[in-house]
Amino acid sequence: MLRAAADFHGRALIVVRGNHVLLRDFAVDGNRDNLESRLGLPGYDVPFARFTPGNGVLAEGVGQLTVRNLRFREIAGFAVLVSRSRQVAIDGVRVSDSGSRNPAGRNNTTGGILLEEGTSDFRVTRCELRNIRGNGIWTHSLYTSPRNARGVFAGNRFDTIGRDALQVGHATEVRVEGNTGARIGFPGEVVDVEGRAIPVGVDTAGNVDRSIYARNQFSGINGKCIDLDGFHHGEVSRNVCVDIAGYGIVMNNSNPDMQSRNVRIEDNLMDGVKYGGIFVIGTDNVIRRNRLLNLNTAQCGCDYTAGEPDMFRSGIYLGRGAERPAPARGNRIEENEITGYQMDRRCIGVAPGIYPAWNTVRDNRCK
Repeated sequence: MLRAAADFHGRALIVVRGNHVLLRDFAVDGNRDNLESRLGLPGYDVPFARFTPGNGVLAEGVGQLTVRNLRFREIAGFAVLVSRSRQVAIDGVRVSDSGSRNPAGRNNTTGGILLEEGTSDFRVTRCELRNIRGNGIWTHSLYTSPRNARGVFAGNRFDTIGRDALQVGHATEVRVEGNTGARIGFPGEVVDVEGRAIPVGVDTAGNVDRSIYARNQFSGINGKCIDLDGFHHGEVSRNVCVDIAGYGIVMNNSNPDMQSRNVRIEDNLMDGVKYGGIFVIGTDNVIRRNRLLNLNTAQCGCDYTAGEPDMFRSGIYLGRGAERPAPARGNRIEENEITGYQMDRRCIGVAPGIYPAWNTVRDNRCK
């Protein structure tokens, strides 16, 4: 057991540089009660490795790093923070009761496992994260930095995560498969409501392509099941989310270098959703064979956006755009099962200015 002293000052308890490094079979206690820093997020041009203190393991510019069977508790920063590295394997790591808060008392993303700044050829597998204030496992890069590439997040388990369980941020060729979790966006008091950081089971940010989100299962989400902000030319299939206190699957296009297109959303199950099932924008997407059950449990008649009263109360909604205009056009909406409050009348919704003939909508079962 390595334990941070009450007067510890440093970037991390273990700082790794160089190549061919193996860390295995020990425990780290970060002494969070004494070392928590009430910090917000770094500036737009500052990576987390240069900003966040009190991490468990910090690896920068490392080639061939393996982190295996480590146990982290009470870490003020990130349990593992890997920056500008390649050939990284993180397996069987357990993290509990970690992460700090911002000055408002909300989470500031910390506590979990982060890979950033063009980290490539990575695997994070069979890890367990419990009671994490920020994100569980995620990638992040600045807009001006290389994207993270060729990674796998698989077989990880999450319980009580304050922000996102998983996030793929500014990346290409990432597979998110076979992960499970419960109580995402809890406890409610650490959710960053001021920063509009809605908790998500599997989140996306930046420019993300050629990636697959498959066979993930979550229950009890205080937000969204899957967010596809920046996701294109990829697949979202066979995921299961139950008891969602927000929206099911949402497409978005905040990053200026991408267009929401060529996304396959197939064979997913959303059961017990407070608002709508799938929000669709862009072109050449396929939304097929999804089971969207017990939608609009809020029985919402509310307007989310002025002039679009059907957005939150439709099973599948074809939108005009999100952060940028991207009219839903040339998409295939086929063979979906949609049930819930008024879904016999509000099964497939369209935004004003989106004409039915623009998309292929057929063989959907609505009740």
